[in-house]
Amino acid sequence: MSYAHGAGPVAARKPAGKPAMRRFADWAEPWLYSAPVLVLIVAVMLVPLVLGLSYAFRDVQLLNPFSGGFVGLKHLEALSQDAAFYRALKNTLWWTGASVFLQFFLGLILALLLDKPFAGRGLAQALVFLPWAVPTFLAGLNWAWLFNPVIGPLPHWMVSLGLLSAPNNILADPQLAMWGPIIANVWWGIPFFAITLLAALQAIPRDLYEAAEIDGANPLQRFTSITLPFLAPTIAITILLRTVWIANFADLIIVMTNGGPADRTQIVASYIFTQAFRRLDFGYASAIALVLLVLLLAYSMLIVLLRQRLIEKD
Repeated sequence: MSYAHGAGPVAARKPAGKPAMRRFADWAEPWLYSAPVLVLIVAVMLVPLVLGLSYAFRDVQLLNPFSGGFVGLKHLEALSQDAAFYRALKNTLWWTGASVFLQFFLGLILALLLDKPFAGRGLAQALVFLPWAVPTFLAGLNWAWLFNPVIGPLPHWMVSLGLLSAPNNILADPQLAMWGPIIANVWWGIPFFAITLLAALQAIPRDLYEAAEIDGANPLQRFTSITLPFLAPTIAITILLRTVWIANFADLIIVMTNGGPADRTQIVASYIFTQAFRRLDFGYASAIALVLLVLLLAYSMLIVLLRQRLIEKD
C-alpha cells in the first residue's frame, strides 16, 4: 500500500468521465425513439397551423393570381366591422350553449339509468352508441327530411302537440330554424356524455352509497353529496371537449340549412367555410379562424383551471 507524504493511503482514482459523444448519445436516445411521432406531429399539426395563421395576415384569394401579399391587420380590421361575423358569433353562442346543455343533461340521465342493473343492460349500452355510428352528413340529411312536412312526420307531430299552428318546415322559419340543427346535434352527441359519465359512475365505490343509506340519506342527498363531487372533474373535462368540438362543428348546419334562412343558423365555423370554399377568400377565412381559436383557447384555460381546483378540493 502506498502512502503520500505520510498522510495515509492514496485515494482511489475516480473513474474517468464518459466521453462527450457518449453523453450526447445518452441524452439524445429518448428523443430519437420519439422522433417519428414528433416529426408526424410537426408535419400534420404544427406546419398547417402556422401556415393557416399566416394566411390571416396575407391576401390569399384563389381566383386572384396576384394575391398572396402581406396585408398586416387589414383582415382583422374588416372583421371588426363585419355585421355578418357578429351575427354568426351570437348564433355560435346559442348553438353551442343549447347543444352542450341538452347533451349533458340528457346524457347524465341516460348514464344514471344505465348504471342501474336491469335485464338487457348490456344491449342498451351498446345501442347508446348507435347515433355515433351514423356519419354526420347522413345524420343531417335524415333530420332535414324528418323536418320536411312533405316526407317527414315531425311537423305533423308538433302540430298535434300544439308546438306548431301548421305543419311547416321549421328549417325555413327564421325564428325556429336553429332548433333543427340543435335537435339533430343533441341526438348525435348524447352518447359522448352518456358513455363517459357512465364510466365515471361505475368507478365510484359502492360502499359510499351503502354507508350514506345507512345514515339515512335519501336519493337526492346521495346524489348531491357523493355522485356529483365524484363526477365533477369528469363533467368539467367532457364539457370542455364537447364545447370546443361543437363550436367548430358546422357539418349539420351546412347539410341541413346551409346557414339560412337569412343567416339565422350561420355560426362562425360555417362562416369560415363560406368565406374559404365559396368566396375562395382564404385570407379572410383564416382571420375569422384566428379569432375563433383565441376565444376557444381562453375558454379552455378557464375550464382547465376550474377542473384543477375541483381535483385539489377533492
